[in-house]
Amino acid sequence: MSSFNSLNKVMLLGRLGKDPEKKYVNSGTAVVNFSVATSESFKKGDNWEEKTEWHNIVAFGNTAENASKFLKKGSLVFMEGRIQTRSYQDKDGNNKYITEIVANSVKFLDSKQDTEKVTPKSAPAVDLDDDDDIGF
Repeated sequence: MSSFNSLNKVMLLGRLGKDPEKKYVNSGTAVVNFSVATSESFKKGDNWEEKTEWHNIVAFGNTAENASKFLKKGSLVFMEGRIQTRSYQDKDGNNKYITEIVANSVKFLDSKQDTEKVTPKSAPAVDLDDDDDIGF
């Protein structure tokens, strides 16, 4: 039997496509979902084109609480996490699959001027990391 090491790590820098949606699971843990757009420019012939990818993000615990409090549509964020694919059944009983990024670190990167529009001056608006060890 061979052993190997593996790595599941994602780093994204992009803007939120919509305001975060927060809910709570039965245990009382906060869960937040939002989407982040990343773009790349490339030259095709004589013209520059841009391609945008949309990423589904989920965060738990303190990270979720802070993201729902401080982030909004258009916010610039840097995040680290892992890719996760899960399945669920829709209302018609069909199996559905979703691939998402489980964020364990979210950094709020908007300028100070933009930050003051979103958060109270006394609130930390830079580091939205989760200090909890939640195994999801």
